[in-house]
Order: sequence, then C-alpha cells, then structure tokens
Amino acid sequence: MKVILIQDVKKLGSKGQIMEVSDGYGRNYLIPQGLAEEATKTRLKEIEEKGIKAEKKKNAEKEKAEIMKSKLHGQQVNIKVKTGSGDRLFGAVTPKEIAEVLQENFGVTIDKKKIEVGEPIKHVGNYTINIKIYPAVQAEVKLKVAPE
Repeated sequence: MKVILIQDVKKLGSKGQIMEVSDGYGRNYLIPQGLAEEATKTRLKEIEEKGIKAEKKKNAEKEKAEIMKSKLHGQQVNIKVKTGSGDRLFGAVTPKEIAEVLQENFGVTIDKKKIEVGEPIKHVGNYTINIKIYPAVQAEVKLKVAPE
C-alpha cells in the first residue's frame, strides 16, 4: 500500500514522502494515528503540482538573487564615521549600517543577518564584505571606512 506521510515517522520517513508500507501497518496504525494518508491518484497529482510550483518559486528567487548580485558584486561602499586618536572608531561599523548604505546607494534591500563582516570593524580602512543573497549566490562588496 502506498501512503503519503503527513508527519515525520521514526524509522520510516519524513513529511511529504510517498512510502510503500504493508497494508496492515498503513490501515491500522499510520492512517488512524494521523501520520499518513492513502496515496490516491488525485493526492499524488496534487503533490506533484505542489512540487512543480515550489520549483518555479525557487528558480524565480534564485533569478532575483542573481540580478541583485550583478548590482552589488565588486561595488565599493563608503561609510563616514566619527574617529578618535589613531584612526580608531567610536563604536564599530555594524551590518545594519552597511545594509542601510546599500539601500541608499543601490536601492537593494538586504537583511543585516546576511551580511558577513567577520571581525568587528573598529578602524578606518578598506574591508571586503561577503553578502549571502541566496544559499548558492554571494556578492563581494568593498567597504571603505573613512573619518568624518
């Protein structure tokens, strides 16, 4: 008997998988417990259509990420900050500030969590910053921190 798992089942599979199980296990345990439902032709077709829609959405998001990468990759961003003695900053340049400058300069909205700074930026100078736009798409931006 073929069933579609509604929830993760230990030692069987994860949610959304189509599994072949014995008739007794399917009818007497999985279906009554709400862990699975019988895989009819219509349900199989629905799952296939959902998969196709999800794939299209994923491709569209990746395409948008590639466009965003082409706008940002290799660009230079300038930030002016207050400094103390020895070109040391008061505070640090945060990913939030970098995201705001990217929004102003390029019109691109990026979540501050996707900006990888590495060590805190506490000195005037040039830095290279990675931006994870999408899992497989990253842009590299040059950051110039200058005194006000």
